Amino acid sequence: MAFELTGYRGDALKVLKEAHATIGDYIRVIVNGNIYEGILIPRTEYADDKHILIKLKSGYNIGLRVSSGIRIEVIRHESKPTFTPPKLPEEKEGLPKIALISTGGTIASKVDYRTGAVEPALTASDLYGIIPELSEIANIKTEILFSEFSENLTPQHWKKLAITIANMLNEDLAGIVIAHGTDTMGYTAAALSFAIQDPPIPIVLVGSQRSSDRPSSDAASNLIGAALVASKAPFAEVVVVMHDGLSDEILAVHRGTKVRKCHTSRRDAFKSININPLAYVVLNEGKIELWSQEFKPRNSSKKPIIKPDFYEKVTLLKFYPGMDSKIIDWFVEQGYKGIILEGTGLGHVGKYLLNSLKKAIDSGVFVGMTSQCIWGSVNMNVYNTGRDLQAIGVIPLSDMLPETALVKLMWVLAQSKDLDKVKQAMLSNIAGEFSLKRF
Repeated sequence: MAFELTGYRGDALKVLKEAHATIGDYIRVIVNGNIYEGILIPRTEYADDKHILIKLKSGYNIGLRVSSGIRIEVIRHESKPTFTPPKLPEEKEGLPKIALISTGGTIASKVDYRTGAVEPALTASDLYGIIPELSEIANIKTEILFSEFSENLTPQHWKKLAITIANMLNEDLAGIVIAHGTDTMGYTAAALSFAIQDPPIPIVLVGSQRSSDRPSSDAASNLIGAALVASKAPFAEVVVVMHDGLSDEILAVHRGTKVRKCHTSRRDAFKSININPLAYVVLNEGKIELWSQEFKPRNSSKKPIIKPDFYEKVTLLKFYPGMDSKIIDWFVEQGYKGIILEGTGLGHVGKYLLNSLKKAIDSGVFVGMTSQCIWGSVNMNVYNTGRDLQAIGVIPLSDMLPETALVKLMWVLAQSKDLDKVKQAMLSNIAGEFSLKRF
């Protein structure tokens, strides 16, 4: 076999060549009296030359430092690690039909053996094939729309996704599931909530914090939960389905305009902010437990309102002490029509920004205030700073999340540039972006 020792160089490359080892071989490594066995896998192209990397039987990778006493033995030659998707399960009569759209992200990813990083690689069909439990819940139509990590998605992707979903709403579907990267899933959920109003069926975004080829992956359980919600939930809204805790038993169903990713890596990273989740999915029982009666019900006869356009010259500015007012001036000079401020506490920024904010507002720019705090609501009537900001035209946006406010303003400005209409729309509760209970 002549596989390259990808990523290996220097001392690590030397000892592997001496052992006649190649990528994919099952090897034994003896170092400092300890014995390790696993599959030799590539290093990243940016790695040092002092370690070799093997995948243990547990599925986890371990790096072993090359020292003078290291011994490597090839137990057996194997082929280079590859992914072969299983055969798709057959459709079953009597089950509801749902659509599964893949956009990329960790839930649709595997290890890139060139860099050792995770890359978007699995299609919706791959996901369906490797999670056969889905075939017991629904008959699934799969489509790959993008193959991108979510940080690469833009409002143009939101538009294409919204149009794709709108076309699917004309089909006989019980629900739609979107496999999506977690980093900007909250933005996309908000975008779809405004772009597709009053859908007749659930539109469910789902992701995973760990890639599908890892033993601790949450991809399978999250997709199963999303499929249950899409096919059986009584509500018809844009929602996000992710782990509620660290176990695989319970998933939370979050409203698309009220959800935020609150942890970088935990499986229960997503939380509903200022409201309870709409429901929980109990996986081992295959049931959905409602936690709110304030939802838009499923109704196949509903005609959704489709407005998929977004105006991109809108910015989200996080205030910090000493922030330069020229930042605001620059956005105005560049023709931006909307600014969402992420202020401190109840909705404040330094008084040294007032002149620039007033100039922006006087020139026709909408300026809305949200809070850097995760929970609670903006209240700009408590302190003089808040009242001064309102006096120059800054609009308080209650408990709307900054991310949701940004997306909403992009959407609103795509409908109208009339400042009075923009203000009215931004203060209207269009897709549950304001909590029913004000905090």
